[in-house]
Amino acid sequence: MEKLKNKVAVVTGGSSGIGEAISEVFLDNGAIVYVLDVQEQNDSDANYIQCDVSDQGDTQKAMDQVFTNEGKIDILINNAGISHIGTAENTTESDFDRIYRVNVKGVYNCLHACIPFMKKSGGGVIVNMSSVAALVALPDRFAYSMSKGAVTTMTYSVARDYINDNIRCNGIAPGRVHTPFVDGYLKKNYPGQEKEMYEKLAKTQPIGRMGEPREIAQLALYLCSDEASFITGSIYPIDGGFITLNT
Repeated sequence: MEKLKNKVAVVTGGSSGIGEAISEVFLDNGAIVYVLDVQEQNDSDANYIQCDVSDQGDTQKAMDQVFTNEGKIDILINNAGISHIGTAENTTESDFDRIYRVNVKGVYNCLHACIPFMKKSGGGVIVNMSSVAALVALPDRFAYSMSKGAVTTMTYSVARDYINDNIRCNGIAPGRVHTPFVDGYLKKNYPGQEKEMYEKLAKTQPIGRMGEPREIAQLALYLCSDEASFITGSIYPIDGGFITLNT
């Protein structure tokens, strides 16, 4: 079934990991997909625009290009983000500012640029990528948790402000997902112990494994489809039982 047939979707951070999986699933379901990313284009059939979402001018230019090309924007997936490990004590100002620029200001920049086009298009759907870190306390995730808390509350605010414009806004809060970031983190911090540490991290999810990017993408597909037309202002954990079964 082509649940998103002829829908124009913008996916930030769509060149790898969860964003890449969302782009692929949306393409499979008939969407016209534009990937906005600072990384180089992958082999996807999606349209690619190199864009730094932390730069408002860059973001506005990219959204302008999508709207000029297609005449509408139906879907925005705010997926671009970076991670950080640290407490309030050992997180440097530069690290805090870097997390804020990408994870918070980047989402704001995309909302700021895209919502006017959605209003012109007669409505749309926004999905913001939050995290379980916004919902429960995780050790050594001070700045990252801050940023995802902001994403969560921006989701609520946008849902409320634009409900009369036929714009729905929801969030997804993944637990640990097996992405290239995880592999890079293990290689950097646990050289020679990657397999052992991977299994250890996987077992922190009560279900006994990490999530797969395509599983997150399927939830995004549902939230952006007409089947979810009654859903707005909600955050959906997809975490292998992490929040409920670990507390």
